[in-house]
Amino acid sequence: MDRNGLADFLRTRRARRKPRDVGLPDGARRRTAGLRRQEVAELAGMSVDYYIRLEQARGPRPSRQILNALARALMLNADERAHLYNLAGEAPAQVSVAATPPQGVLELLATLTDVPAYVLDDGFDVLAANPMALHLIPYLQVGGNEMRGIFAGPVHREVCRHAESFAAAAVRELRAASATRPELAGLVAELAARSPLFTDLWAAHDVEIRRELRKQLLHEVVGAIDVRRQILAIPDSGQRLIMYVPVPGTGAQEALRRVRELLDRPGYARSG
Repeated sequence: MDRNGLADFLRTRRARRKPRDVGLPDGARRRTAGLRRQEVAELAGMSVDYYIRLEQARGPRPSRQILNALARALMLNADERAHLYNLAGEAPAQVSVAATPPQGVLELLATLTDVPAYVLDDGFDVLAANPMALHLIPYLQVGGNEMRGIFAGPVHREVCRHAESFAAAAVRELRAASATRPELAGLVAELAARSPLFTDLWAAHDVEIRRELRKQLLHEVVGAIDVRRQILAIPDSGQRLIMYVPVPGTGAQEALRRVRELLDRPGYARSG
């Protein structure tokens, strides 16, 4: 059980939930915009003292019944509810993580010549990537780490419009993953030491599993390319296949075809 993580998560969720969200009057004399501790305790059907101890990281390990009640009281979404359970040590059994992608996935990757695609493990390490991904997302490196690439420097902003929004989504996913993988603490500490943006985003305690995300890649010749980041879980491996598919009606499919043609030219390489 991560008592400090649980305490921080409860405090930030309580601060973000408005009284009117749970049917309570806002009141003109409130000193805080969020719910009071007493209100959360009443909504969850527990004593105020017990809830306060949870927020102060000195309470006992909450039961599944208590966690269910807190999730309802704070109106947590599915990802936040799963994160709450993970922090309390109630996570389901972990899936074993394979070191390399299955051969069938590598063969599929080789056929995706017009779509940027790559494979990540649960620690956001890049296990494989096709030429389109390595060209259009130059912070990716096979054997490297996607999170380090995103927060390593200005390169992410140079290849992705609205990079800060994408970075925020990445941190929400890393926050969720870290609850079930304690070994990610080292990566979190490294990113916090290197990136003020990461530090600010991490402090928000937001949680979300990225499922589909629209993104605009920037290319020096072709220009902006509108894509959707699609994620396919690879069963029994702890891995996922990431594909950037073109958004219909935006010209992205033609733009990706032009990028592939550039890659086919001998000696062509993206500058920078």
